[in-house]
Amino acid sequence: MELKRVVVTGIGAITPIGNNVNDLWDALVNGVSGTARITLFDTEKFKTKIACEVKNYDGREFFDRKELRKHDRYA
Repeated sequence: MELKRVVVTGIGAITPIGNNVNDLWDALVNGVSGTARITLFDTEKFKTKIACEVKNYDGREFFDRKELRKHDRYA
């Protein structure tokens, strides 16, 4: 099998423990957990009270309104 060369020109991350590579790396190295109580909606009617929410993220910085409507808030 012939190996092919690749070039990595960048990396990005939107995660519960960091919204950029540096913050993510620092959190990983320091064992930070992204798990916390849900804050984006009232959980009173649900059994689940914890999640790994992405904080300080505004999709409008990356996508136009039409494209953003296609995206879910969860994965």
